[in-house]
Amino acid sequence: MGVREASLARVVTPRPSFWGDRQVLVTGHTGFKGAWLSLWLTEMGAHVHGYSLDPADGPTIFDSAGVVGLLDSDTRADLRDQSAVRETVDAVRPEIVFHLAAQPLVSAGYRFPSETWSTNVMGTVHLLEAVRQQPSVRAVVVITTDKVYEDHGTGVSYIESNRLGGHDPYSSSKSAVELLAASYRQSFWSTGDADDVCLGTARAGNVIGGGDWGIDRLVPDCLRAFEAGRPSVIRSPDSVRPWQHVLEPLSGYLVLAERLASDGGNEYASAWNFGPDQASEVTVKKVAEMVALAWGDGAEVRQDAGSGRIHETKTLHLNSDKAREVLGWSPRWDLAEAVERTVYWHLRIADGADAQMLCLDHIVEYSGLC
Repeated sequence: MGVREASLARVVTPRPSFWGDRQVLVTGHTGFKGAWLSLWLTEMGAHVHGYSLDPADGPTIFDSAGVVGLLDSDTRADLRDQSAVRETVDAVRPEIVFHLAAQPLVSAGYRFPSETWSTNVMGTVHLLEAVRQQPSVRAVVVITTDKVYEDHGTGVSYIESNRLGGHDPYSSSKSAVELLAASYRQSFWSTGDADDVCLGTARAGNVIGGGDWGIDRLVPDCLRAFEAGRPSVIRSPDSVRPWQHVLEPLSGYLVLAERLASDGGNEYASAWNFGPDQASEVTVKKVAEMVALAWGDGAEVRQDAGSGRIHETKTLHLNSDKAREVLGWSPRWDLAEAVERTVYWHLRIADGADAQMLCLDHIVEYSGLC
């Protein structure tokens, strides 16, 4: 199919035998990561229930891949509506909860700081309060970001115990979510009893993949420009980020949830990094050029003359040794593979391919289910 074969040796992946018939709640299921996660869970036989706002305007993977038809239930409501959150958790009675719903963009955080803080922090409070009152829940995975770390400005590779920070509203709100999760864990779920909820948090890098049409995101912006026959104009070309295919962190979330929901799950109730290999931590300019090369003739990249108008961390390196050593998780697809598969996905869609089947093909190939 025009992409290289990935090595599947000695890497732990999610187990369909664990997920079959599990009741799972995914917040943010209409978003990019949430839709891919819902597809993967349903492919493994889980009963998936979603809680989210409506999908964004324009094309989305949730709509194009027909995710709604795979769900056991689909609740459209705001996380800031505490009653709606509580009613959904009580109705679903999930065993495992993945919390992805958020205001997820640095740029939007500057435009809407109050909404960013209320959604990301109070939305998480409402969810954890509902979980605290629902005895069916065994495990919760709260998704934050690699941007929760205090910016050392030195190119250090961040480990989970590094100091939290956050210059902008998005990053700082996600740091607050980490503290919030730790507070709930220590205050309510550290008794050692069998009915303790095992809560882990997950920090991943910049994800790419098929079906991402988000605004103010590098790869989607590139693809839109190339499709329209225009050059892609990038900001912060020299910023270094940990780039990874969306299935990489999702596999980590799933493996972590399996451990949290099993006997001895409290041993895994902590923060986890799920980042790429160091070779995939490259500049914005490099990724844009890789996307242009994969697209082919006519793709051009230019720099925005107004780059640097908002503050963003210059260099982000994520150390995932803990996940490798304790969970047995490790990234499978390097950056070249991730870019090739992302561009391939969008080119196939433009040719009329079925989005759901493309996603499932990638999931099967990634996880070795074939």
